[in-house]
Amino acid sequence: MVTLTIDNHTVSVPNGTTILEAARKVGVKIPTLCYLPKINEVASCRVCAVEVEGVDKLATACNTQVVEGMVVHTNTQRVRITRKTNVELILSQHVDHCVTCVRSGNCSLQSLSKAMNIQSVPFRKEAPERPWDPALPILRDSAKCIKCLRCVSVCERVQSLGVWEVTGSGAHTTVRIRGGLPMNEANCALCGQCVSHCPVGALRERDDTEAVFSALADPTKEVVFQIAPAVRSAWGEILGLSPDQATEKRLAAAVRALGVRYVFDTTFSADLTILEESHEFLQRLADPQAKLPQFTSCCPGWVRFVRTEYPEMAEHLSTAKSPQQMFGAVAKSYFAEKLGKAPEDIFCVSVMPCTAKKYEAAVPEVSDAAGRDVDVVLTTRELDRMLRAMQVNVAALPEEDFDHPLGRGSGAGVIFGVTGGVMEAALRTAYWKLTGENPAPDAFEEIRGQQPWREVSFTIGDRELRLAVASGLGAARELMDALRAGQARYDFVEVMACPGGCSGGGGQPIHDGEDYAPRRGQVLYQLDRESPVRFSHENPEIQTLYQDYLGQPLSEKAEALLHTDQRKWTL
Repeated sequence: MVTLTIDNHTVSVPNGTTILEAARKVGVKIPTLCYLPKINEVASCRVCAVEVEGVDKLATACNTQVVEGMVVHTNTQRVRITRKTNVELILSQHVDHCVTCVRSGNCSLQSLSKAMNIQSVPFRKEAPERPWDPALPILRDSAKCIKCLRCVSVCERVQSLGVWEVTGSGAHTTVRIRGGLPMNEANCALCGQCVSHCPVGALRERDDTEAVFSALADPTKEVVFQIAPAVRSAWGEILGLSPDQATEKRLAAAVRALGVRYVFDTTFSADLTILEESHEFLQRLADPQAKLPQFTSCCPGWVRFVRTEYPEMAEHLSTAKSPQQMFGAVAKSYFAEKLGKAPEDIFCVSVMPCTAKKYEAAVPEVSDAAGRDVDVVLTTRELDRMLRAMQVNVAALPEEDFDHPLGRGSGAGVIFGVTGGVMEAALRTAYWKLTGENPAPDAFEEIRGQQPWREVSFTIGDRELRLAVASGLGAARELMDALRAGQARYDFVEVMACPGGCSGGGGQPIHDGEDYAPRRGQVLYQLDRESPVRFSHENPEIQTLYQDYLGQPLSEKAEALLHTDQRKWTL
């Protein structure tokens, strides 16, 4: 242990602890901007400068380790002026159009500037703009980039892709796509983790809210919303709602307040995905020639990762479409027929915790019913922006149910939004299919957890199943390398591109430097426990859909509407 003094507080901490970590232990606040624990500790912003007695130069608290007897001062005049100057220098290379910035009010640089009472910048402004394709799901404004290197570190250290790189030096330092490639030529998964970890508005999702407003104003369009399971655990965070206020039924009411007639729950099509995917899995298990393991396929970031990094293993992907795309296909066929509408008259909007879903909806090979099965994808953040734009007093809305017949989901469908949830939901139905009876609803809870790569085995009937779950593409790469090298063998593998699964998706509300995925995941598990139906195959609306329209899982019609070949997707 090491004992030191920070602003007259004596503290003992383990060897290897940084000044920043030691200060937080005794409640001393040191500002940071570029810092992300264990991800980005490069002190590029130098906002965390502190004074150490006996040392001439100021130290950066985020990456300076404590030593025995160290005496640290965090708020001297020298420290205050240095921090302020550093932030002013950053502002001199940052276009501060805060009024029109999507991160206004939730920007770490903006907050720091206010805290340091910066009212003007004494340095010459120099924030060059570089071209970027506005049609891409993820947009970058180089004039707002503060060179904190968070996007570089997250993409390389967490997601293992290394899409971003730093070039130049000094005032000419910049961040770009590695090798200077256009974004659409990089092996980017479009997961949006760079967006979630950007402290300013330099990275953001493409905003598609105006397309939805236009559709709502078009009398020839029947606008249909679907809302993903993970959205319900996060949508109220930016709006200042308590967990008791931010219920799924109030979410349905909030969307209707925008002028939407039909509001459905993607949990319904999550159940549909489970029926198709679990039957496909059992079919593969019974076929000695089938490719195992079967990979889940509901995460487009993961699909892109397999296609670009491990193309020879793409045939292991389940052919089942994601819940988003299954819903779009059913909405523009089955539901359109019920309304007496042509498929092209249905305008399908999905609210997702994900930026890669914008890409998925635009893949021509994934749509079958009419043009694009899903017309627009909104992130959770975009939905919140729409609610604010329409001045909806969400907290005052009475709760309302989702619409039917595509609005009822099971608890198994709800946990799609957390890492391991797809696997657990599929096993509940696979058990029923193999044994003729339901397991205990929580029989497979051993799958749960936040460990990036975890393995588990279960015996169902006379078959032992070897299973793996990976969360985050860095963990997925380790798993895939082990499979490629023959060091691991599984029957079924679930991968979500974002750490924590969809709960930590790149389209969720941003809480700078904090990981909300675990707490959101617990919300989903609680909703599963409270659900009157906890098995996808017992969802009565799914049963009706098969009886009236699809026939049975993997039927010819189900194959046509609900399945795809990811190997043919346009990247």
